[in-house]
Amino acid sequence: MELNSLCQILPGPASTQTLTAIGFRIGGPNLAYLTLLVWILPAVLLMTGAAIVMANISAKNWSIEFTRFIQPMAVGFVSYGAYMISQKTITTKTGVFLMLAAATVSYLFQTPFIFPIIILVSGLVTSLKFRKQPKELHKEKLVVDWSNFFLWAGVLIAAAALGGITKALPVKLFENFYRNGSLIFGGGQVLAPLLYTEFVQYPKPLHHPTSPYEFLSGYAVAQAIPGPVFSFGSYLGALSMRDYGIAGQLIGAMISAAGIFLPGTFLIFFVIRFWDSLKQYRAVRASLEGITAASSGLVAASAVILFQPLENTPVNYLVAAGTFCLLTFTKIPSPLIILAGLALGFLIE
Repeated sequence: MELNSLCQILPGPASTQTLTAIGFRIGGPNLAYLTLLVWILPAVLLMTGAAIVMANISAKNWSIEFTRFIQPMAVGFVSYGAYMISQKTITTKTGVFLMLAAATVSYLFQTPFIFPIIILVSGLVTSLKFRKQPKELHKEKLVVDWSNFFLWAGVLIAAAALGGITKALPVKLFENFYRNGSLIFGGGQVLAPLLYTEFVQYPKPLHHPTSPYEFLSGYAVAQAIPGPVFSFGSYLGALSMRDYGIAGQLIGAMISAAGIFLPGTFLIFFVIRFWDSLKQYRAVRASLEGITAASSGLVAASAVILFQPLENTPVNYLVAAGTFCLLTFTKIPSPLIILAGLALGFLIE
């Protein structure tokens, strides 16, 4: 449980980091990397297949009306994510204020660069409340092994430099997902606002633009399959390289998956070695309140942003609200909800 709590406060996919950290504790880095691969591979392969199917549908101008309910359902999933994060983590007036402020700012300034600023400022605000945290009577000496931090930072800088020099799409994709994987606090739900701005609203010149419908359909599929939601990165990576055929899509998916999952892995390897000493400091514990509140606000704003490209119809509002209610008040598994939406789309098409 302590490992899981630690992973909740680090950027990256918490479930994946927890399993990787267990592998690290039991068998060191080699077993940790093997655990990572075994855990993410099924979801990455399924999402890559979904991207190839979607690319073929778009290329042949086939109707995707059967996904008409999947897109507002994806908004319902994001809304539910924001609700659950706020329910679990926001317990003070400061947290409520920071959540609302983060949602407002991220909605008004829809650029990827605003997200780390919001998270950092929110953490600093609540770190000032450190006096409310209990004191540690017997502190251990803090000894930090910086090797994995330098590995994380070195890959980030090298990918950015290499992408800027070569302009190669695979390198740019890796840098993009590696950067976003280094900024995402709060799990797969927080992926939506960051990646939506990168691949739909302001796609880079080298990316093949992703339509809002492709994005939302893929995000819904990621909710329905087993495994981490971060596998959604492989879906976007494959769509970004659709102009290079099946081989290009497979390369894009694998590179993007590596980019989105590696930062969290490097960072958990870095922090796990000195976490017992670091958590003794009250300011560190206090900052977590602001970080989680900001993450909740980002997800809440993304639900509004993701709904905007959809048609402003009562049906879309009803489907999004109905999905939220099903997730909140029933125990129906997510895959069944998505499959029901697809079946209804086929029947009405």
